[in-house]
Amino acid sequence: MMSIEKLKEIIDKSTNIVFFGGAGVSTESGIPDFRSAAGLYSSENNSEYSPEYMLSHTFYKTHTDEFFNFYKNKMIYKDALPNNAHKVLAELEKKGKLKAVITQNIDGLHQIAGSRNVLELHGSIHRNYCEECKTYYDLDYVLNSDGIPKCDCGGIVKPDVVLYEEGLDSNVIEESLRYIELADVLIIGGTSLVVYPAASLIRYYRGKKLILINKSETQYDSKALLTFNDSIGKILGDII
Repeated sequence: MMSIEKLKEIIDKSTNIVFFGGAGVSTESGIPDFRSAAGLYSSENNSEYSPEYMLSHTFYKTHTDEFFNFYKNKMIYKDALPNNAHKVLAELEKKGKLKAVITQNIDGLHQIAGSRNVLELHGSIHRNYCEECKTYYDLDYVLNSDGIPKCDCGGIVKPDVVLYEEGLDSNVIEESLRYIELADVLIIGGTSLVVYPAASLIRYYRGKKLILINKSETQYDSKALLTFNDSIGKILGDII
């Protein structure tokens, strides 16, 4: 309880908070992560190919039909709703305390909850573009397409998500670094901090108020001012 009170005090006194989140933020909305026992990489998800390979640029190019079948069935959870974590972060932004949400998730739940300044390191399922003419298409267009989604011009409509073998958007990285470097408080939640290069961004934090919220321990726990090995929705819900 003392740690929660300390977290409340830190948030109350700050107007320059940055949040960095991973898959654990979305699992509480019913979206599975990759590496847990029930995640996308579990042995129950039997396939001729590994999920990692099926989400690679190579697989997208060489097995496009199978890529979209896997993508539509395993990567999109259209009925998922924001949980406490998303809602609290949106409220902190509304109060002028939170400057940015930096997320590794592609589900768009932060925006649905009301967050406005969201930096999506791995893109979003809600943005899709024709590879030939760059025409924009929404998520429903991709989901309702029979097989490979095609543009009127004949080009493939590719989801604006970062696949394995693809680089992150340099503009998003630079903006994320800027927010982290200038932050008074950095809250990291729902990530084991093992996925690079995204996890390396926290090394740019220069402040002394690093808060870690994750169900399992991370390599950065010893560097944090406060550490909570618990549900991020529960912890953030307790501070409002």
